[in-house]
Amino acid sequence: MKVTKNRTEIEFATHLARKAGKLLMDYFRERQYSIQRKIDHTLVTQADLAADELIHTEILKNFSHDFILSEEVSPSLDSMSFQGWIIDPLDGTTNFALGLHYWGVLITRVEQGYPTFTVQYFPLVDELYQAQNAELSTLNGQVIRVEDPMNNQRISFFSCCSRAHRKYEINLRYKTRILGSAGYSMASVARGAARIAFDAQAKIWDIAGAWLLVPQAGGVIAPLDGNLPFPLRNDVNYAVQDFAILAAASYQYLTEGFDKIRLKSITT
Repeated sequence: MKVTKNRTEIEFATHLARKAGKLLMDYFRERQYSIQRKIDHTLVTQADLAADELIHTEILKNFSHDFILSEEVSPSLDSMSFQGWIIDPLDGTTNFALGLHYWGVLITRVEQGYPTFTVQYFPLVDELYQAQNAELSTLNGQVIRVEDPMNNQRISFFSCCSRAHRKYEINLRYKTRILGSAGYSMASVARGAARIAFDAQAKIWDIAGAWLLVPQAGGVIAPLDGNLPFPLRNDVNYAVQDFAILAAASYQYLTEGFDKIRLKSITT
């Protein structure tokens, strides 16, 4: 698909996310793909690589001078151009490999080192999230908010990754859910389902879109340890750079997260 003056960049990204999602769905239904374990012990499948190649090809066809930062093919930057893309072709690979539903395609546009818009598509639950600067976040074209101010008794939960309780002492008052997808976990805050979401070892492609999606839905997002992921830097190997990221429905909940999530003491 060639981008023209009549097709905006976010429309391009939306089309591309859906196209990659369809490709992944074909792999998911057939269940015929190899699974390998990477150096960091996370999984990668043929589906991850195929979706990454598809997204790379389409971006380079239309934006040949842009950089691409992605989990599977180009996890570091040799140089920093003015604009580019951060992609996770399959966020939630373990869920995907196990036949579970929470996995998707994350595509985020970056200019001058910061995200400017994001498209996140989760095919099996048919959820398309979009967010951009100066616009409200949407889910399937409908505006979403972190909380409904007219319903203070709404049931909520704390979303975290599987590593969170191994590395941190967590004493929050909400029921815990581990969704298996960093993107979907953060989106659960943006849509008003979770009060707080925490990823203890997120990579840049896991949370680039959430950096827009959560605030543009009225929430807040911040690193637990002060290590800011943006602006991007070309002296960082993002394949090995982890971020401890906390997203919350308000500053009140963010403060609660900072107070109740503590790194465990290392004993010898």
